[in-house]
Amino acid sequence: MLTKALRGRDFITLRDFTKHEIETIIETGLALKQDYTLGRPHKLLDGKTLFMMFFNPSTRTRNSFEAGIFQLGGHGHFLQPSATRIPSLEGEDVAYKTERISDMVRSIQGMGDCIAVRILGDVVGWEYDKGLRVIQEFAKWAHIPVINMEDNIYHPCQGIADLMAMREIYGPDMRGRKVAVAWTYSDSTKKPIAPHHDMMYVSSLVGADIVYARPPEMRIDPEIEAAIKAQAEINGGSYSVTDSFEDACENADVVYAKNHVCLDLLPPVQQTPQNEEMAKLFGKYRNWIADEKRMKLAKDTAVYMHCLPCEREQEVSSAVLDGKWGSRALWTEAENRLHGQKAIMALIMQ
Repeated sequence: MLTKALRGRDFITLRDFTKHEIETIIETGLALKQDYTLGRPHKLLDGKTLFMMFFNPSTRTRNSFEAGIFQLGGHGHFLQPSATRIPSLEGEDVAYKTERISDMVRSIQGMGDCIAVRILGDVVGWEYDKGLRVIQEFAKWAHIPVINMEDNIYHPCQGIADLMAMREIYGPDMRGRKVAVAWTYSDSTKKPIAPHHDMMYVSSLVGADIVYARPPEMRIDPEIEAAIKAQAEINGGSYSVTDSFEDACENADVVYAKNHVCLDLLPPVQQTPQNEEMAKLFGKYRNWIADEKRMKLAKDTAVYMHCLPCEREQEVSSAVLDGKWGSRALWTEAENRLHGQKAIMALIMQ
């Protein structure tokens, strides 16, 4: 475990951190989870302030951050654009109608200790990298740490929670373990690809054999795919792609199955989001659901994982979600958002 290496760092993508640094976050998160379980106070950030800027609605992210900073002895300020002077995006330079990010950040950074930002989807017109650029703009002007609470490309806090859950079930070494990460059907065309990216990336760091299953029209970001493949090879695992959901599930230890958008029907590939075309495309693959039949192809000890919220009877059947597959990991994964984020805050904000 490292000691002071993460202090003052931004937490924007997992790729900004070494494997050793990510292991430090995981170990810290598990230690804080044990403290929480035993009722041991851990006010490591007594008197510290976290500004939480939410451009999008949130359940797990808001509650885990707000509860987490409180349990660490600090306070979380819940912010929305409508309650600030930056109510709407405009322009490629991520300027705002009444106040620029640079002005807001330089004003509030002297009042607190960290800024966390969640921005994706409709509020950035589904433009692939615009949310990330907004978060990077916050980080550019801040001399306090900035945390990415999710954009269209990355969901690093979810990746930490995913890795914590797998470690609790299988231990720190996933070599020889198969992780099936699949696209599934949803009648929504607005689910980001970020959770798939980070689930596969963290799996690559622990040597898992990752199989990404998707219809032939779907893909992940090629740059991130290359990073996943490279890390898998370095750490004794593998990465492969299939258009067979069943082949991915066969003998799997983990099935992480959820919907994501079609990148080729969104900006910058398309001038505007092609929602009708995406709905038609998704409709061709209504049978891509994580159901009992597919989960029975996996190992008897297999677990089902999903970042949530999920579309029941579309992405996943209730029998899987509420049965043995979901109960073994899904709710632990959700709870770990709290403990993983507490670790991130404790390590970068001290």
